Amino acid sequence: MHKLLQHIDWGLIEYNQAWSQQEQLFKKSIEQKLRDDTTENYLVFCEHPHVYTLGKSGNEQNLLLNYIQLQAKNAEFVHTNRGGDITYHGPGQLVGYPIFDLANFGMGLKQYIYTMEECIILLLKNYDIIAGRLEGATGVWLDVGAKSARKICAIGVRSSRFVTMHGFALNVNTQLEYFNYINPCGFIDKGVTSIEKETGRKIDLLSLKYNLRAIFEEKFNTQM
Repeated sequence: MHKLLQHIDWGLIEYNQAWSQQEQLFKKSIEQKLRDDTTENYLVFCEHPHVYTLGKSGNEQNLLLNYIQLQAKNAEFVHTNRGGDITYHGPGQLVGYPIFDLANFGMGLKQYIYTMEECIILLLKNYDIIAGRLEGATGVWLDVGAKSARKICAIGVRSSRFVTMHGFALNVNTQLEYFNYINPCGFIDKGVTSIEKETGRKIDLLSLKYNLRAIFEEKFNTQM
């Protein structure tokens, strides 16, 4: 099993361009599996210009803007093939696309999502933020069980032959007002937050990415 992670940073990139580049890596890994070759594990980080994405099981009514209003917000709307409902991506948000062959780590999809959530939870401890999971919902949340429960990281994935794509969106220095124009992940009674909002300061994204890569390395190399 090949557990090495290849780190790739695409910087600020249009959503559809990143989706296309993901698909290329995803298909390459599946083709390698079909040939019984060694597969790679890519951990891709990036940011996107303002865009709302709707998962394959999502409800378009959870977007609260029309086309003209989207244009006024300099935002796009994209139907995508990940799981989950609607979410927002934009500058200041760290998007992660792990394109992993889960067979390399001896895990299934449920354990993979759990481990990815755990990576984010561990990262947030570096900022004195206590986070957890909300029953019945993927992602990472604060004040779980309270009326003030709010999401700080959304997760939506796709997998085929145990190869994954899409991933997580962590609100770091995100412009949270853009979430006002959707029902995030289909919820109408839950808020969203960011590391910047919780700590009251701008976060150094380069340092955060370095630390998160190290956490991914550790967690995915100890899972068996």
